[in-house]
Amino acid sequence: MYLPEISVSDYTYNLPVERIAGYPAERRDSSRLLTFVRGNISECPVLQLSEMLPANSTLVFNNSKVIKARMIFKKSSGGEIEIFCLSPVEPSSFGKALAATGKCLWKCVVGNAKRWKSGSLEKEFEHGNAKYTLKAIKIQTDGDWIIGFAWDAPLDFSKVLDYCGNVPIPPYLGRQSEKIDELSYQTVFSKYEGSVAAPTAGLHFSDELLSRLTKRGIAREEITLHVGAGTFRPIKGKYANEHKMHGETFVVERTTLENLRAKVGGIVAVGTTSARMLESLYWLGVMANTRIAPVLRQWDAYRYTTDMTATEAFDRLLTLMYSTGSATLSATTEIMIVPGYRFRTIEGLVTNFHQPGSTLLLLIAALIGNRWKDVYKYALDNNFRFLSYGDCSLLLP
Repeated sequence: MYLPEISVSDYTYNLPVERIAGYPAERRDSSRLLTFVRGNISECPVLQLSEMLPANSTLVFNNSKVIKARMIFKKSSGGEIEIFCLSPVEPSSFGKALAATGKCLWKCVVGNAKRWKSGSLEKEFEHGNAKYTLKAIKIQTDGDWIIGFAWDAPLDFSKVLDYCGNVPIPPYLGRQSEKIDELSYQTVFSKYEGSVAAPTAGLHFSDELLSRLTKRGIAREEITLHVGAGTFRPIKGKYANEHKMHGETFVVERTTLENLRAKVGGIVAVGTTSARMLESLYWLGVMANTRIAPVLRQWDAYRYTTDMTATEAFDRLLTLMYSTGSATLSATTEIMIVPGYRFRTIEGLVTNFHQPGSTLLLLIAALIGNRWKDVYKYALDNNFRFLSYGDCSLLLP
């Protein structure tokens, strides 16, 4: 597929700071839902989502769980150094790194890095009736920061983060994380730790809303994509083509992939993370030959001209999984979905309202074309709340 130059200025809009929801709604399911169904725009309470979906719909949720990835270390001089864990280096998988005891290595972002001249940083914490220490040691500062963590508590790193870390709420909220975020910035169906940002479309789903969906016969499937901090990275260049997309790891169960194969034609992604993963699965199927590629690169999807259906692509993945006896498929995706892209797996999307000029807004424009401007104008004119803790939309083009 030919990828034209896409000017970021064509995908911006004026977002007043007061329209950014600084805190969650009082109830998860009390948000407003903007609906874009076959070109028509309207709204209703999010609790009515089940009534707005086609009867044969299957909602696909991202069940990744947010970790307390942001830690503040205080120097003896009183200054603060912030360390934000992005992705594990040793062990290299999220599961093993979070289960590590005693030590591990992570790729990190370091705030006030110039103040960290030498030596290690230390942070004390209590567990039970004893005091313990977490140390942060610089391993590599050229390019990516690689930080070694060592601790003397009989705990895995996940529990250490619970004691020493803070919920990594988005920077555009303009505040530090609070106790309310520990619950509110986590979906009710989260299971597997690894995200440093929430799959925010899922924050609207309460047990009551899920029950309503079940009663109406709306099927549900869960996949796992660990959301990286790169989801907030702005496009700095004039053209979207210049942007370097971040990679995110994902896992799908073979049984889930079998179910998705049977549901092609009625799949609605809950959140852009689910949409990116589902489309990535399609392209991994297209690319599959004797093996499944471990990484889908940023522009791989645009290098193929194919009429392969989603069913056929999923079949290719399943055939290879059956042949190797694999119960799960794990890979990394860097896919960047921009206007001109044709979705292969989803019929619609439940999503929040995104930042101007962001990769997420480009994905929305790829799904509904220039009508994104009408959708966002309606949301602004009618006092919808924006970004992670804001209201949401159902897009069924």
